[in-house]
Amino acid sequence: MQASKCIGTILLWIVGLVFVFASININDPYLVPLRGTGNLLLVAASFAVVLMLVRGAAWRTRAGKLLVILWCVPPLATLAAHGVFEVRKHRVLQTEPVLAQSLGQHFIVGYRSFDEVAPLVEKGFVAGIYVTRRNVAGRTADVLKAEIATLQARRRAARLPPLMVATDQEGGIVSHLAPPLTRLPALASLAELAPDEQKAKAEEFGRIHGRELASLGINLNFAPVLDLRPEAKHNRLDFNTLINQRAISDDPAKVSAIAGAYIHGLESAGVNATVKHFPGLGRVRADTHHFNADLNAPAGELGATDWRPFRAVLSSTGARLMVGHVAVNALDPGRPASHSKAVVDGLIRKRWNYQGIVMTDDLVMGAIYQHDVCTAVVEALNAGVDLLLVAYDGLQFYRLFACAADAAARGGLDAAMLHDSETRLRRATLVD
Repeated sequence: MQASKCIGTILLWIVGLVFVFASININDPYLVPLRGTGNLLLVAASFAVVLMLVRGAAWRTRAGKLLVILWCVPPLATLAAHGVFEVRKHRVLQTEPVLAQSLGQHFIVGYRSFDEVAPLVEKGFVAGIYVTRRNVAGRTADVLKAEIATLQARRRAARLPPLMVATDQEGGIVSHLAPPLTRLPALASLAELAPDEQKAKAEEFGRIHGRELASLGINLNFAPVLDLRPEAKHNRLDFNTLINQRAISDDPAKVSAIAGAYIHGLESAGVNATVKHFPGLGRVRADTHHFNADLNAPAGELGATDWRPFRAVLSSTGARLMVGHVAVNALDPGRPASHSKAVVDGLIRKRWNYQGIVMTDDLVMGAIYQHDVCTAVVEALNAGVDLLLVAYDGLQFYRLFACAADAAARGGLDAAMLHDSETRLRRATLVD
């Protein structure tokens, strides 16, 4: 009996410490599943344990008092975390309209409810929204279509540029809107076909995706993947990206041909493509959803292999470019490409002369968010990145926007870079 009581007490301490950690970090992207109902359950469970301890007279001993105090912390910490979030949100929404729209044109955000994102869209705090499986779960395509149409109408009424509406519909395992849309095979399934058949089929896939996305009001697809397929068929450290299943081929020529044809099909329906994930994930072992990752190959070798599809496709289509969170050590050691001036301005803009739209991969990924995310936001804008993606946890937008606003207030944003970016964004809107 004494042993079981001792074990129970130890478990209460361990679980209590876990609850404290979770409640303090409740706004962290890793704890998104605890939002809403999860928060209420955490608080209710904490109160229940406190009540149980008090009724059991555990508070009469010093150790018991400490345990009761420990379990009182989660509700208070959760309340404090929500308070911090609401204060930051209020502060952002009070941003002067000209500054809000000036900075807002650089953000694309994911969202979980229409009411959550509508004010940001109407007031120009964002340039676009990211639509994914959670936005169609249990709903018809017509509901999503109506929401997008409503948001576009409110943009027009506010005399703002058309809203970018983006999604991930690559085919294969990344088909976030299937259903209700058609689930097509991955482009990798075309790699073994004859060249003419490859292109015809890839263009057909692009047309199907384009027509279906356009029918919903989606005008930007985060596809195709141009990373070369890794040599290893399975990477135990790749938990979420799963690039070995998504990459078209390990042959740069095949990747260029299939991706180019797919993009032409997509563009024929009025939907823009976004090639990803430059500088390439094929050689990388660590998954940037969670860990830092470095690309250690010489720049010349990368240019002749991994980067060939990017240069070929960007020069022959109107595709946007998504830059991932892998550091190119030959150009800027230790700094993710997504906010590296040496990579974005030095290589992509100046050496390649690419003057289209460059965006980051999701800034909520661990390779960025576990570090100084404010530095990443400011450095990305100052490097010439046009769009900052906040996809998985759209509520992190308020923190990232505050980072940009604070930098603007202290003169930390490069005015020339912002002007050039605004010109590119305006030009892209006119072309679209």
